Amino acid sequence: MILFLSNYFPIFAPAKYEDMQNSNVTTAKIMGLAALAAVLVSCNRKADAPIDRVALLERNNPVVTAIDTMASLTVGNGDFAMTFDVTGLQTFPEKYSKGVPLGTMSSWGWHSFDNPEKYDPKEVLVAYDFGTGSKEALYSQQVNPKKDARKAAASDWLRANPHRLHLGNLGLFIDEGENPEITDINQKLDLLTGTITSDYKYNGMPMHVVTACAPEADVIGVSIEAEQPMPLVLRIPGPTGKHSDDASDWLNTPDCLLRDKSFVVPYGFTIDIEGGEGCALEQIDNNKVLIEPRKNETGRYDLTFRWRPDTLQNVPAMMNTADVIAASEAHWKTFWTEGAAVDFSGCTDPRAKEMERRVVLSQYLLAINSAGHTPPQETGLTYNSWFGKFHLEMIYWHQAWLPLWGHGELLDRTLSWYKQPEPHALAKEIAERQGYKGVRWMKMTDPSGMEAPSKVGSFLIWQQPHPIYLAELLRRNDPSVVDRYYDIVMETATFMGDFAVFEPENNRFVLKGNIPAQETLRAAEVVNSPYELSEWRTVLMMAQHWREIKGEERVARWDSIIDLIAPLAWKDGAADNSEFNVDKNKKYGKVYLACETNPDTYSDRRLTSDHMAVLGALGIYPDSRLINDTIMSNTLSWVMDNWNWNHTWGWDYPMTAMCAARLNRPDDAVSILLNKERTNTYLPNGHNFQDQRLRCYLPGNGGLLTAVAMMCAGWDGCELGKNPGWPKDGKWNVRWEGLKPLP
Repeated sequence: MILFLSNYFPIFAPAKYEDMQNSNVTTAKIMGLAALAAVLVSCNRKADAPIDRVALLERNNPVVTAIDTMASLTVGNGDFAMTFDVTGLQTFPEKYSKGVPLGTMSSWGWHSFDNPEKYDPKEVLVAYDFGTGSKEALYSQQVNPKKDARKAAASDWLRANPHRLHLGNLGLFIDEGENPEITDINQKLDLLTGTITSDYKYNGMPMHVVTACAPEADVIGVSIEAEQPMPLVLRIPGPTGKHSDDASDWLNTPDCLLRDKSFVVPYGFTIDIEGGEGCALEQIDNNKVLIEPRKNETGRYDLTFRWRPDTLQNVPAMMNTADVIAASEAHWKTFWTEGAAVDFSGCTDPRAKEMERRVVLSQYLLAINSAGHTPPQETGLTYNSWFGKFHLEMIYWHQAWLPLWGHGELLDRTLSWYKQPEPHALAKEIAERQGYKGVRWMKMTDPSGMEAPSKVGSFLIWQQPHPIYLAELLRRNDPSVVDRYYDIVMETATFMGDFAVFEPENNRFVLKGNIPAQETLRAAEVVNSPYELSEWRTVLMMAQHWREIKGEERVARWDSIIDLIAPLAWKDGAADNSEFNVDKNKKYGKVYLACETNPDTYSDRRLTSDHMAVLGALGIYPDSRLINDTIMSNTLSWVMDNWNWNHTWGWDYPMTAMCAARLNRPDDAVSILLNKERTNTYLPNGHNFQDQRLRCYLPGNGGLLTAVAMMCAGWDGCELGKNPGWPKDGKWNVRWEGLKPLP
């Protein structure tokens, strides 16, 4: 049995996006009252004293007082980042390799091993027929070596190449066999300035190191004060090409060449070194440069290091350390003062302090790791996961928060990647070879847009609507975005419209032949997964609204899908009899299924593990005729009580919290955001820890910020008052400035 409610739109009329933006408002009179209420709330908020942003940052600055390999600190600019140990440099990369590694990474630094066997992406295309598109749609697949050794080797090579490069370690020079004593450690990341200050004793000698990254150039400035000048060493590792590691092969290193003050690396980049006249450079191995500052009267010496790809046409003048630090200070002051802010200092709930820490540090980590000119990888610019490639289904979790927090320009520069000729052409090619119009965005890729073979990724579709949704978030603050992204929005929506299948016997559109966001389901068995249904309807409404803005006619097929796409499938009592229930006496009643074709959702542990994507249908996306709030609330209750939480991911917590907020369950929203499961752990530096493979997981950080924005500023048509996602028990006096509501 399937139940649906036509909550907001008459079934016979095409839904319009402006209606969705005020989804609970049905008359012009009520819309006027809502607008007046919003003005009054806004005026009341302006009457409040402004948030003391300096104090907010200072009480959340990370401080490290002992060697902790999980507490590494990073500086960066979104396209380039460098992570440091307690010396304020990268002195002990091997020691930190299994913690939060001491990476130096960029959006432009990639490498491929030789391909003597001439593996070709066409070799790993496998034909499937899901009753959609062409009869033999070709998908890029990982191949079992028992079936075809050549194709298996090809898929392995194509997954691993290209891989993101580690661009070099910069640390104190230590003689072989020496084991220096590092004591009296007091290291701080100053969020307001983006600088790391490291005080410690090196074999009893006091050291003071300040490190910063230029916001508009891949330049690191280092200022060191010590009684005796300490020599530094710059080391270049070979790439590993492994799935998840620090990307450093110290046994197979490249033959580099020191030319004057530039270290030329044969992987396509150069490192320029500037230390003034008081600095001597010497190449001491094929991959090492010794940097020897000479003693001066002040006991202080400054060095700058610039990484640049060899393709850079116009090399600017070298910055000095003082300029790098000043530029960093100016940039971060602007970031923190012009963006939104949330202050939990007035909350009396004992969990509020940790919530604030996570929120503040997540903003910094995402700005330096996940806001460049290409989509980010899960571990950002800290170390490699999935060979350093990025996953387009994750761009929502990395970056949806940016326009909500007043940093839309950072999302804009990443979103522009979708317009680049090479990835756009490859996305169009994928759609064509599968029998569809428009462009089909790949899952796992690199700056070129080449699709990586995958057992799962090639069947995902939930990444497809992201460029539309994200462009719409930008448009809400900047109407000029429509002109810049109109073609991408239309081509993306064209595929979505073509992918949906009409069933005349049921007078409905369905989605099938895909692996849902809950990746434990199988493409051959899936029809109408709930997250994707809600996503398809919402985002096609956005695309239609863009057409109206441009004066174009609405696409009739899109309107038909909006009106006739299948509602979420449910079953009565399916969860009540589940063997996984903690409380056998508790009854949940009607609950939503993982997909229409899996009525045994609650009796199969595979279907109650991984992402609880059913909750994303209401939370990430707004309420609609597809969803019954009571059934969704029942489903949320079962998930919170009984889900296989040991097999979840960091963004599952904010996704669940967003669902709870839309259902007016704020206590549950807070509880889930601060759930104590392993995959919801936040390290001293603010990184979301998953497991020993993924010590950093930035989609969790980004999801947290999106959820918090929603819990504070609400969503279009929200009638739950101020701070709708926070408990009304008097313990959560959350103050905020500048946040935007969700659609």
